[in-house]
Amino acid sequence: MASRSEEARMTMYQIGPMTQSQAELIANTWRYEGLYAFYDMDQDEEDLAEFLDPRAREGNVFTVSQMEDVVGFCSIQTENGEVEIGFGMRPDLTGRGFGQEFVTFLVDYIIKTYHPENISLAVATFNKRAITLYERIGFRLTERFDQQTNGSVYPFIRMVLDVKNLSY
Repeated sequence: MASRSEEARMTMYQIGPMTQSQAELIANTWRYEGLYAFYDMDQDEEDLAEFLDPRAREGNVFTVSQMEDVVGFCSIQTENGEVEIGFGMRPDLTGRGFGQEFVTFLVDYIIKTYHPENISLAVATFNKRAITLYERIGFRLTERFDQQTNGSVYPFIRMVLDVKNLSY
């Protein structure tokens, strides 16, 4: 039986397939401030084209809503008992203390839907705020690597959450 906090978290957000109009809304209007503009969809032409392509999104890119209001998105890739996630939260909601609730909802959803052994993600090394959040949830740094994106090469880290040892 789910605890009261789990039930509240699960009813707070809904996740579903991303529509074309939602993809265009996110790509064309979500703008992050300062160094976080790195995450604006139009910073990388290939990523933008893939995000806007309904065939590329099908089955692995989802919208996260709260009372029918789009508050974020999530991409989910599965391979060999591991789920790799990528996600974004609407810019006006970032830096306001909603991140842990949002990411925990995604983790719970992935565990219940995909039953993975591990959940992994990649994050740019400059994003200390996100790294701290992921560590608080239980993700651990496993690898450092350089990734070509946004017209250059940037340092990233891979973080993994061992689902069987999850205790948040």
